[in-house]
Amino acid sequence: MELGDLLVAVPLGLLAGSLAGLLGIGGGLIFAPLLLWMGLSPHQALATSTFAIVPTALGGTAIHLRHRAIPWKEGLVIALMAFASALVFSRLGRFAAGWQLLLMQSLMYWVLTVSIRAEQGDGRVDDSLRVPLTGLGAVGAVAGLAGGLLGLGGGLVMVPLMVRWLDVPIRLAIRFSTLAVACSASAASLQFFFEGRGQLSIGLLLGLTAALAAQWSASRLDSIKPQTLAWLLRGLALLLALDSGRRAMQLALQMH
Repeated sequence: MELGDLLVAVPLGLLAGSLAGLLGIGGGLIFAPLLLWMGLSPHQALATSTFAIVPTALGGTAIHLRHRAIPWKEGLVIALMAFASALVFSRLGRFAAGWQLLLMQSLMYWVLTVSIRAEQGDGRVDDSLRVPLTGLGAVGAVAGLAGGLLGLGGGLVMVPLMVRWLDVPIRLAIRFSTLAVACSASAASLQFFFEGRGQLSIGLLLGLTAALAAQWSASRLDSIKPQTLAWLLRGLALLLALDSGRRAMQLALQMH
């Protein structure tokens, strides 16, 4: 990594970490475009992004666990499913062309743009709250798909699914998402490392920088209104849908 890349990577790592801790995402939505801009191929960028997501998501997860803000049974289900499914899907990404991976990202983001909404509730752990474990397991599998196949943490997918279909308060959904992202990215990173995909040193530099910001923002989650969180997620999904679609079209045209 050259000095110019470093000067760009560090502040963007801090931005990615801030968003990760606040919105339950892994930071891949910033890491992946940055790495593509730095000249990595789509497959290398997505793998390196996954390396960076691991410490970022672990930083936010540590804060939530310290505050006992994640119910243990539900958290265990989504974590195990995210880890297991990421191991499976991380083997499939190498069979898709770079433009196809980016197109899948874009389509996913467009769906999320129109589906994200906020629910009332403070998102605190409540013994009266009953979240279906089967539904959480399915959401964890989605995290594994996003992390293993597309190099994304999956938070932008999981949070809307939990809020809309499982009636989980948005703050609690963000906490579940942060935990699942940490597990899915860890599993995918193991696969990418043994395959020799991605740049581990660059990923760790971005991730460790982002982890500091993720801990700071995760500790302030309760002070943000649910409607504000929903609008932030919606805005990010729209921007990323446009960017991923543009990159996919450029790559497809270059191949033809």
